[in-house]
Amino acid sequence: DRLVGYKLSPFLSQKIHKGLSGGRVQSVAVRIIVDREEQIRKFVKEEYWSIDAEFLPKSSRKSFPASFYGDKKGKIEIKNESQANDILAFLENSKYEISNLKKGKRKKSSAPPFITSTLQQEASRKLGFQAKRTMRAAQDLYEGIDIKNMGAVGLITYMRTDSLRVSEEAIAGAREYILGKWGKKYLPESPRRFKTKSGAQDGHEAVRPTMPDMTPEKVKENLSNDQYKVYKLIWERFTASQMANCIQSTTQADIMAFSEKEKSSEINYIFKASGYTVDFDGFTVLYTEGKDTEQEKAKALPELEEKM
Repeated sequence: DRLVGYKLSPFLSQKIHKGLSGGRVQSVAVRIIVDREEQIRKFVKEEYWSIDAEFLPKSSRKSFPASFYGDKKGKIEIKNESQANDILAFLENSKYEISNLKKGKRKKSSAPPFITSTLQQEASRKLGFQAKRTMRAAQDLYEGIDIKNMGAVGLITYMRTDSLRVSEEAIAGAREYILGKWGKKYLPESPRRFKTKSGAQDGHEAVRPTMPDMTPEKVKENLSNDQYKVYKLIWERFTASQMANCIQSTTQADIMAFSEKEKSSEINYIFKASGYTVDFDGFTVLYTEGKDTEQEKAKALPELEEKM
């Protein structure tokens, strides 16, 4: 707005017509569209091919997927069909062996409670809601819902916020609920606090339930379908943000394809596979982000050993 919008109107007024305004907001939007169009026109198409395989270890009935990586020298980009066919011809007459195996552990932390933008994004991913639909339901939840035996109750905090700040009272309420519902192992030793980005408005807390123990099921009968779905999303995200990490065992395997005649041949291609198993579900017992369920599709690998 300041870089473009402030400067455009004076320029138009001086050069084209006195008093002519470009519109501070409109001119910025046009600038973004023009810049993006220039990027599209400058883009040079490049052909690329990929090769995926399914491997079945001799000692297992469970197969696993792997993707072509390259050779001993490094990654190979397959740029055309002819190159892909040459590699496939070699692979069809090859033997395969696990040349490198790495195992490890990783901790996966819960996402922070919602701000306005992340609420809209997650509702789009998980519920298929447009921003307007999400905010309409959130507005209702904020302004108050008639709850049986309670009267009108505001179920969530203000839904237009950039802040990740959460009151100590709300954190304590969430931890108390987690302890009672899932037990001590699902509760971190100390409360989780999330840092708000610099420059963000901090006038309101993150989007959270006003009463952490007011579960979606308790109020479902009093809510419309949209209100229930949005409240459930907000409640689960907030509660999960105060829960223990998910612990996973990871496996990364390099599978080498080599000639049946000579294993030491210079032509040895490599496939890579990765997977994980969950040792402790932690916060995922309640909630996972939409992008986790869509993008993180690594499967558990069967028991593997080098040279098998």
